[in-house]
Amino acid sequence: MTLRSRLLSGLAATVVLWSGLLLLPLMVPGYSSMRQTVSEIGQIGSPARIPFAAMLFVLTACLLLFAWGLRDASIQLRRSSVAAYLVGCMAVSSLGVGIFAFPHPLHNVFGMSEIIGYQAPWVLALTWRRAEKVRTCVAFSWIMAALVWCAIVANLGVLDWHGTLQSLERPVYGIVQRSLFFAWFVWLAGASLMLATNRSIGGVGGGSTGFATTSPSPKCASDRLDP
Repeated sequence: MTLRSRLLSGLAATVVLWSGLLLLPLMVPGYSSMRQTVSEIGQIGSPARIPFAAMLFVLTACLLLFAWGLRDASIQLRRSSVAAYLVGCMAVSSLGVGIFAFPHPLHNVFGMSEIIGYQAPWVLALTWRRAEKVRTCVAFSWIMAALVWCAIVANLGVLDWHGTLQSLERPVYGIVQRSLFFAWFVWLAGASLMLATNRSIGGVGGGSTGFATTSPSPKCASDRLDP
């Protein structure tokens, strides 16, 4: 699989998730995307349980492929690959959510662990900030990181179900939860497209046909991997 194909897997993951979130609720009588959580679509006993899990398994595969591509792109750009591993963490969290359906105790454990993967946008922006070849992607990542964190703060009310914030959000909590998914996956799709079409990355567009296994030694400290 080419580097470009792996990078485009981020866009594929976004399409898979949002197709599932739009179509699968149609299988659940009485389900409200405005009020109810995403997990309730595929909860134990739901008619959408199997399709929901299958969607998350496909999503996991796409995220892992993108993480692999992002890691290779990071190495080519001589930048930290931490963001790639954070995307990989999101894949693991998604897999766990799919295997352990709500209300299984481990479902919420894996759901909460997604907070690790949500850090990928700002980590990429910070660690790639000096990479001139991808400055548009870096700027986009900073913007989306801010939106992701706004959505995270909005979702903190779930930690205190009887608190003031949650009481205000409860009638529209489905939308509040989806705002976090929306922000992170917009970043994923945007970064996926920007990197997959960036001709300065080997194996993408007009670059070299594959990932370079050898490269000239850095001439100075600034040319080395920038954490």
